Parts: sequence; C-alpha cells; structure tokens
Amino acid sequence: MSKLKLAGLQDDTPVKLTIELPADVHRDLLRYAEMLSGESEAVFTAAQLVAPMLRRFMATDRSFIAARSKG
Repeated sequence: MSKLKLAGLQDDTPVKLTIELPADVHRDLLRYAEMLSGESEAVFTAAQLVAPMLRRFMATDRSFIAARSKG
C-alpha cells in the first residue's frame, strides 16, 4: 500500500464552487481518486479530493499559518 497524504475523509456538507483545471491536473486527480479508492472500501471521485487537498495544503503552509495566526 502506498502512503497517500489524504486519509479519513469526512462527509461534510459541500459548498458549490466552479473551477477550471488544466487537463493534466484533472488526470492526476482522477488517478489519485482511483488509488485512494483502491486502498479503502469507499469509492472517491476527483471532485471529493479537491477540498481535503486544499485543506491539507493550507494546514502545512508555514507562511499561511503564520499570517493567519497574526489575524
């Protein structure tokens, strides 16, 4: 099993957001969803991964964390 950074996705009420992604990013999201689904009993879509990926990115961005804590 690979050690993907996303785990334990929660079922949150979504807010609709429309974005455009480069085709290569979309292909990678599809592949990531496929790999994550293969490691768990749940089936994930690419759209379900965007929010957790952004959340993880922001939670590990030191500059963002510092700026957010300053208010």
